[in-house]
Amino acid sequence: MNTSVKTTNKKPLSKILAMTLTCAGLGSASLLASLPALGQSQYVYAEVVETRPIYQAVTVASPREECWQEEVRVRESRRNESRTPVLVSTVIGGALGNAVGNNKSSQRVGTVVGAVLGHSVGRDIVRANSHPQTARYQTVQHCETVTRYSEEERLMGYQVKYRYNGEEFTVRADQDPGDRIRLRVSHDPVL
Repeated sequence: MNTSVKTTNKKPLSKILAMTLTCAGLGSASLLASLPALGQSQYVYAEVVETRPIYQAVTVASPREECWQEEVRVRESRRNESRTPVLVSTVIGGALGNAVGNNKSSQRVGTVVGAVLGHSVGRDIVRANSHPQTARYQTVQHCETVTRYSEEERLMGYQVKYRYNGEEFTVRADQDPGDRIRLRVSHDPVL
């Protein structure tokens, strides 16, 4: 079964859109006409009676880097000193001690005593041949960040007293207005 729908309205889309916008425009115009009259604003100047600055105490942090020079003793390594004399004298002392003993027990004791004495003699030889170490110093710079705190009074604005139409008003302003202050006065009708 084949169904088809035919439309009989042959108005172009642009005409329908134009009619819709016209109706909407007329409706909004009648809505505006029914609203009460809106107020008007104007600018006038009023005489400033008194201006007082407003200050607030504020803590201010000021970080800065402080540096100083310091003399530091530099240690020198003794890597160039040979341990060979100590080792050789220990071995020779042990061998001589072993040769002095007449039985196995006395040879062992002789070997230990000879090795200890040979080691001591070897250390003495190394010390006698080593050069005295001179102290060497180097200048090193150290730095650290130090924060100083201080109290300051900062200008936060002005308390302004002005006279308009015989009455005095007070307002807080960011800047000193001088001898007169500009006001926006609105007139709204009450119906």
